[in-house]
Amino acid sequence: MNRLPGKTESTKTKTDLAIEYLLSKCEDITPLALQKALYYIQGFYYAFYKEFLFTEECEAWVHGPVYRDIYFRYRDYRFDPIEGNDEFDDTVFSSSEKAILDSVIKNVCCYSGKVLEKFTHSETPWLSTRGELPEAVASDRTIPKKQIGDYFSAVKEKYNMINPNDIKDYTQTMFNRCVCFD
Repeated sequence: MNRLPGKTESTKTKTDLAIEYLLSKCEDITPLALQKALYYIQGFYYAFYKEFLFTEECEAWVHGPVYRDIYFRYRDYRFDPIEGNDEFDDTVFSSSEKAILDSVIKNVCCYSGKVLEKFTHSETPWLSTRGELPEAVASDRTIPKKQIGDYFSAVKEKYNMINPNDIKDYTQTMFNRCVCFD
């Protein structure tokens, strides 16, 4: 099943393919959770491999980092899980891409979109891009990729991450900090 109207396998971006993979692996991923998963894929991919997986820009919206075109593609799902496709050929990804995707699925997608929103609201890229804007004020400010890369590289170093599976330590710390003491 082609989830992206008008796109063939050869015209799909890495973002499109990552979304299809996430939707094939995550049973209950809402549009909010999908946005955060993409943001973490982008950040951790850079931290481990020093290049960005996606070309698309991410913006600092009220509910955290958002990829505008992806938002409009899935907004009609609102708070409901996005329908996925169980049949996805993951050979389109390199081993390094798949390692990050699988780690984000295991260690990030286990949290709800609202929990992940709290994570991102305490992270430098979203905070510094929004600047003095009150939390509830709309914004279309682009989060600089350099800022995403620098932040997640620092996270990788701080948590002594050797491989993508080590993302777990960061997300557990964020959960304890953002949710348990809210």
